[in-house]
Order: sequence, then structure tokens, then C-alpha cells
Amino acid sequence: MQIRPLYDRVIVKRIEQQRTTAWGIVIPDLIAEKLEQGEVIAVGSGRLLQDGTQRPLQLKVGDQVLFGKYAGQTVKVDGEELLVMREEDVMGVLEPEASAAKKAA
Repeated sequence: MQIRPLYDRVIVKRIEQQRTTAWGIVIPDLIAEKLEQGEVIAVGSGRLLQDGTQRPLQLKVGDQVLFGKYAGQTVKVDGEELLVMREEDVMGVLEPEASAAKKAA
């Protein structure tokens, strides 16, 4: 089953990373807080404005994003935990360092 977000909503899959302390001790997922970083896997058609037009979203599928700890609504699709949130709940897009170096030059 696939999920298609409406209007200014996006579907985000959390990026799971194993956390390790400075001494090499692995912190299990049950103890570690959920990360506030994920990958956009679906986007809606755009924000519906008061005049009836739609403003396209700035996010696209594949973007790695940062979001607040309590942002979005958790849903399970085919046993996979996903977040449904509005574009405005996303705080920023993570860009690869190679493109950041080009911009600095």
C-alpha cells in the first residue's frame, strides 16, 4: 500500500542510526530518544492559498530534513512507521557537504 499526502503535507521516514557513547557503548533504541532527522518519501501537491491557487512545496522526495521532536503524526503503513507532517513543521533541509563547499568557494 502507498500513501499520498494531500496539499502541504509530507511523509517522512525517520533515519535510524545506532547511537554509541564516547567509550563505545551502544545505546539501544528503547533508551535512546527518537531522532529528529528523516527522509522525505512523499510530498503533497502544494499549499492551498485563500484565493484558491496552490503554492508548490519547497521540499521534494529524497530530501533529508530536520524536524521538531513532537512534529507530525505517526502512522504505520505496511508495518513501517512514518510521520505525516505539514511542510511548515520541517525546520530545515540537510545538504551534502560537497554542495556546501561549492557554495563557499
